[in-house]
Amino acid sequence: MKMTGKKEKNLKKRLIRYIPLYIMALPGLLYLFVNNYMPLPGLVLAFKKYNAKKGIFGSKNVGFKNFKYLFATKDAFVITRNTILYNIVFIIVNTLLAVFVAILLAEMTSKLKRIYQIIILLPFMISMVIVSYLVFGFLSNDNGFINNTILSALGKEPIQWYMQKQYWPFILVFVNAWKVIGYNCIIYLSAILGIDRSIYESASIDGAGKWAQVRKITIPLLRPTIIMMTLLAVGRIFYSDFGLFYQVPQNQGALFAVTNTIDTYVYRGLLELGDISMASAAGLYQSVVGFIFILAANLIVRKLDPDNALF
Repeated sequence: MKMTGKKEKNLKKRLIRYIPLYIMALPGLLYLFVNNYMPLPGLVLAFKKYNAKKGIFGSKNVGFKNFKYLFATKDAFVITRNTILYNIVFIIVNTLLAVFVAILLAEMTSKLKRIYQIIILLPFMISMVIVSYLVFGFLSNDNGFINNTILSALGKEPIQWYMQKQYWPFILVFVNAWKVIGYNCIIYLSAILGIDRSIYESASIDGAGKWAQVRKITIPLLRPTIIMMTLLAVGRIFYSDFGLFYQVPQNQGALFAVTNTIDTYVYRGLLELGDISMASAAGLYQSVVGFIFILAANLIVRKLDPDNALF
């Protein structure tokens, strides 16, 4: 009984000691609850024909009829292909670039290192609306920097960027990498700075150069972080950055073949049909498929490298 009382006393002391941390975490937990958990009952909308007068639970049940919206159309293959392939390319390109830049920053000894980090992170803080105007400033048919400065200096004819779809897979990959690489880079940089420096000192004494240290020390020790970030990205492989695919191409119909994704398709469908139930079905479909993807990816990682699996 005395031990139990002592344990309870120690528990109370720990709780009191961590009260400031609980208070600091409270806004984030509150946001997580309101944004992620409170809307969960609304998932039933995916299986109903929503009527505002009857409410969510009073509306008529229609089973899986709403899900046909995504598959019973000629665009189903295109939007699924675009969503998956773009995300696969984003994962590969952004991971390679973020790791490369993080290694460069970690090896940098200049006093301007902090400034470089801020410059790299700054695009991540910019709204996609502003990014769309920046891209338009470069690609505008009449006043764009590329047409009026670069192509004219080379003696080439202006390109109608917003009318020719063959350029946009590269443009979208470039814009996405430019915007998100700073955030990913900071995560990898934090992991690199957490590596014991004595390991590098020992390798240097043994005659290993910078490239050998990166290849034999940095990359292997970064692997758990890379796997975790990749698994999280795989979980959203059926989602797309709406701003990137809708606002940056200026919603140009000529580009739909290479810019239309599940998210933009559902949004355009909502504008035309105003059907909330179909949008809910699309969101549930994306979540379930993403969950399956992340389970499959984690299973593969667990088979190949059990120590670095998420669960």
